[in-house]
Amino acid sequence: MTQSIIERLQAFNQGRDPERLALKYGKMSQDAFAFLRGSCHLFYEDWPKDTPLDDTPAAWICGDLHLENFGSYKGDNRLVYFDINDFDESALAPAAWDLARFLTSVWVAGETLKFDDKQSLSLCHGFIEAYAAELSAGKSRWIERSTAEGMIKDLLKGLKKRSREEFIGKRTWKHDGERRLLLGDGRALKTADEDREKVVHLLDKFAESQEEPGFFIVLDVANRIAGVGSLGVERYVILVKGKGEDGHYLLDLKHQPGSSLQPYLRLAQPKWKNQAERVVCLQERGQAIAPAFLASMVIGQRSYVLRELLPTQDRLSLELWNGKLGRLEKVMDAMGKLVAWSHLRGSGRAGSAIADQWIGFGKRRDWRKPLFDYARAYSQQVKKDWKEFAKVYGEDGSETDFPKVVQV
Repeated sequence: MTQSIIERLQAFNQGRDPERLALKYGKMSQDAFAFLRGSCHLFYEDWPKDTPLDDTPAAWICGDLHLENFGSYKGDNRLVYFDINDFDESALAPAAWDLARFLTSVWVAGETLKFDDKQSLSLCHGFIEAYAAELSAGKSRWIERSTAEGMIKDLLKGLKKRSREEFIGKRTWKHDGERRLLLGDGRALKTADEDREKVVHLLDKFAESQEEPGFFIVLDVANRIAGVGSLGVERYVILVKGKGEDGHYLLDLKHQPGSSLQPYLRLAQPKWKNQAERVVCLQERGQAIAPAFLASMVIGQRSYVLRELLPTQDRLSLELWNGKLGRLEKVMDAMGKLVAWSHLRGSGRAGSAIADQWIGFGKRRDWRKPLFDYARAYSQQVKKDWKEFAKVYGEDGSETDFPKVVQV
């Protein structure tokens, strides 16, 4: 018997924290683009089993590639970059999986960002042209402040003016002379004592392997609210001592339950020690420079990814294209290049296509139309699924047949 969208979502999200799961469903009900971002597993559940798109080169893919999974961050060399910034779902799979999901996101986002079908098609073509051109060149590069253009350049220039002290000041407060995380601001919730103790234990263990263990002394811990798809997964924001008085830092610690692609993967995957190792390894492989403090941790049967939480970590405000298509076209060009560079960096690694195959793939055109056709058609399915979900959820937040746990 075919499951409804509601049943599929409930099955996938079983076991998540009810409070943050309610926030996830609330965000997903707002528009079709948010629904797409919060339901990566549906995309792969629906992926056709016999499609020529699976004959595209084997790549170390992001897995959840869409318009919102690019952003700025500070690397471990303390410079700021713009790149793909989410590798939770990453795996070895046909390159078309990344490309089709991204193009679908462009079609779905049109209604939210207010560009029409003709403009959506133009943006999709621009992304693929840039992607193919960089593959044909066969060389990976990166985007930083000096090489960025358009909206991305504006983002990186604006971030230069932000300070870590200002960032910490907005996310914390002082109580009896001690700094604490700010709760109830839509970004953090109170954590249980046993979870706090677990986090402190993990950070103490991690600090033992660092040059300055005192840097990682934990001052406060809270449950973190961020993103859409991962809401409800165990995740913390951690305030650590850092560099002396008022030199505090924020860290992000996130449980890695495994990629939602796993049931649908046909290519042999490495035998990772744990899921956090997979994410860290593939993020380091996919990006030109990895984020600060990126590391995997294990306690009991659970693994976690640690990274620095930064004032320079941000996403593009795509709605600021202001009706000027050229602004979005530059963004599509940059994103197409970034995906190509990420795929190229994984060349010949544990079963992925070698550089010559990527160069040849970039020069071919036979895969493009099937890709465009699938993404456009599937975007209609996403919109249909969202309407079913939003109807049952209750657009006005009233009581519905949907379980009360999802009501915000």
